[in-house]
Amino acid sequence: MTRIDAKFAQLRGEGRKAFVAYVMAGDPDAETSLEIIRGLPGAGVDIIEMGLPFTDPMADGPTIQLAGQRALEAGQTLQKTLDMAAAFRKDDDETPIVMMGYYNPIFSRGVERFLVDAQAAGIDGLIVVDLPPEEDDELCIPAQKAGLNFIRLATPTTDDNRLPKVLQNTSGFVYYVSITGITGAAEAQAADVGPEVARIKAQTDLPVIVGFGIKTPEAAEAIAGVADGAVVGSAIVKLIEEGRPVPEILAYVKGLADGAHRA
Repeated sequence: MTRIDAKFAQLRGEGRKAFVAYVMAGDPDAETSLEIIRGLPGAGVDIIEMGLPFTDPMADGPTIQLAGQRALEAGQTLQKTLDMAAAFRKDDDETPIVMMGYYNPIFSRGVERFLVDAQAAGIDGLIVVDLPPEEDDELCIPAQKAGLNFIRLATPTTDDNRLPKVLQNTSGFVYYVSITGITGAAEAQAADVGPEVARIKAQTDLPVIVGFGIKTPEAAEAIAGVADGAVVGSAIVKLIEEGRPVPEILAYVKGLADGAHRA
């Protein structure tokens, strides 16, 4: 059982929904980024998604793209991202960390070496958005053998013919992308999301977490109310972009987490 599996078992036992927060590792710099990440559990975050900066983030909107550029310009690398996870783990051995990004940096490092290093750093799961199920032998299956969850995205365009393929080697949870398009582009609507979550849950026992387009505590509550939890990324990253103080960022995150937990 991974930390992700254990967290969902705990939440189920408590009758609560999950709140997942995404931040880009190294944005705006390594020190500030680690301070924010260390503060997330205290702000009510159940699972941390740690973005791995990449030069060509094709699925991301401007907010996340700019965060990746800031991180890269500040010297963030795959190794420094793993080091950040390891530093977090010195004080927190419970909160799950999902590394989210693109395959190129992992491929460049070498899959076998990366998985050994990721596990040693305390990474619990991977979301690699440019590896479809047809490429599961590349990273998904080796990652699961190494004890890491491989989390897959489903979208409004994932029809009933495609969905079983998407789900077949997925573990940890399913990330449902609530809108078509890039991150941060539009607001998620619970009325649209609910039937889609039900459709996915009819084919899997995994928790379904909904992301994209959630910006307020009320939206987090509404979305978590029709799913197993909510993910917020761009709205948090936007505050980092604006140079807000870390306590202000974490207070905003706490409001979102409280919203999701009210569901």
